Amino acid sequence: MQKTPIILSKPPAERSKQPPPPTAPAAPPAPAPLEKPIVLMKPREEGKGPAAATTTSTPEGAAPAPPAAPAPPKGEKEGQRPTQPVYQIQNRGMGTAAPAAMDPVVGQAKLLPPERMKHSIKLVDDQMNWCDSAIEYLLDQTDVLVVGVLGLQGTGKSMVMSLLSANTPEEDQRAYVFRAQSAEMKERGGNQTSGIDFFITQERIVFLDTQPILSPSILDHLINNDRKLPPEYNLPHTYVEMQSLQIAAFLFTVCHVVIVVQDWFTDLSLYRFLQTAEMVKPSTPSPSHESSTSSGSDEGTEYYPHLVFLQNKARREDFCPRKLRQMHLMIDQLMAHSHLRYKGTLSMLQCNIFPGLPPDFLDSEVNLFLVPFMDSEAESENPPRAGPGSSPLFSLLPGYRGHPSFQSLVSKLRSQVMSMARPQLSHTILTEKNWFHYAARIWDGVKKSSALAEYSRLLA
Repeated sequence: MQKTPIILSKPPAERSKQPPPPTAPAAPPAPAPLEKPIVLMKPREEGKGPAAATTTSTPEGAAPAPPAAPAPPKGEKEGQRPTQPVYQIQNRGMGTAAPAAMDPVVGQAKLLPPERMKHSIKLVDDQMNWCDSAIEYLLDQTDVLVVGVLGLQGTGKSMVMSLLSANTPEEDQRAYVFRAQSAEMKERGGNQTSGIDFFITQERIVFLDTQPILSPSILDHLINNDRKLPPEYNLPHTYVEMQSLQIAAFLFTVCHVVIVVQDWFTDLSLYRFLQTAEMVKPSTPSPSHESSTSSGSDEGTEYYPHLVFLQNKARREDFCPRKLRQMHLMIDQLMAHSHLRYKGTLSMLQCNIFPGLPPDFLDSEVNLFLVPFMDSEAESENPPRAGPGSSPLFSLLPGYRGHPSFQSLVSKLRSQVMSMARPQLSHTILTEKNWFHYAARIWDGVKKSSALAEYSRLLA
C-alpha cells in the first residue's frame, strides 16, 4: 500500500509576489518520492514457478510508473477485485472461423426441401427385407399423413394410389408413380407390385402401395373361379398368407389411413383376413420404447387407423340409393366387432354425390366410397343419343350415367382422405424421419412376431 502523497505549497503572502502563471496549462504537481521502491509482480504462468519480484527506483521529482495489475493469488485479501475472465464465442463445427465465413450456398442448401420424387421406390423388397433408401426424401417435421392400401390381385390398388398422390386420369398409365399391372402381367396372371412401394408428395403425404393380399380361402376362391395364378403363388398356402398378414399388420400400425380396394361386392374371405390381421397386429410401443409383438396390451392405449372401403369399377346400379344402403349395412355388420375406425370419417352424402338424399338416409354409414370404371370416361365423350323418332330436344341431351364423372369422384375421394384426422401413431409425436425408424422397428417386430408364428403353426 502506498502512502498518501504530500503536496508542498507556499504561504498565500509569498504567492501574491510571484508573477502570474503562464497561460499554458500547468502540469500536475509531482507526488512526493516514496520511501520504499515499487514492487511489480509478474503473474504466474502455467508450467513455471512464481514470478520473481523486481524493484525499480523512481528518480526524485519524477512521476512513478503506474503499477501493473497483479494476478490475485488463491487467497485474495479482502477488498481486492478479482480478475474478470475473458470468453471467446465460436460456432460449432466452424473451428476458429468467424460466422461470416459460412458459405451462403451451403446455408441455403440446408433450407431446401428434399428432391421431388418422380416414381415410387422400395420400402420392403420382394424378399420381405427392409430398404433404407426412402430416408433421403424425409424431413424433420411432424405434419405428415401416411396412407396405405390393401386389396386382392387386379383390383386397381396401384392405379388408385397413383391418382391420389401425383397423377391424373388423362395421363398415360405407364407414367404413373406406382406402376399398374401391364398387359403381359395380366396374361400371366401375376401382380405388378411386390413387397411395399413408397412415395411421398410435396404436401408431405406418404403413400404405401402393397402386393396383393392372399389367404388360403382367397386362393381357393380364385382357383374355383378359374383365375390364373402366377408361378410364385405355387407355394405352401401358409407361407403366402404369412406374407400378406405381415404387410396388413404392418399397415395397421404405421398408417393413419388404410384403403381396402375391391372390384366387386363383396368377398367374405377379405373380411376374415382383415379381422385376422387386426388380431395379430403389433401392440403400440410403450413410452419406455419397449416394443412388444403381442396384442395383449390394454385396448385403451392401442392405436387403430382409419379404414376406408373403396368400391372400384362400380357399375351404374351400385349407385342406386337402395343398393348403397344395403352395402353400408352389410359392411357395418361384418365389421361390428372390429376396433378399426371403419365409420364416421368419410361420407359420400356430405360431398354432394347424392344431392337428393338427406344426410340421415343411411342408418349406419361406414367409410365406403364408390368409383366407376376409368374407361367409362372415354364412353362418356360419345354418349348414346335418343332415337330418330324421339323429340329433337331429347336428342341433344347426353345419355344417363347414374353417377358423376370418374375424375370428379377421384377428386372428392382425394379431398376426403387428405382431410382425415391424423392421430398419434405412438405415445410420442413423430417426425418424418422418426416415423421411418419407427416403421423399420415395427416391421422387424412383425417378422419376429410370436402371434404370427403361433397362427402359422395352427394353420400347418
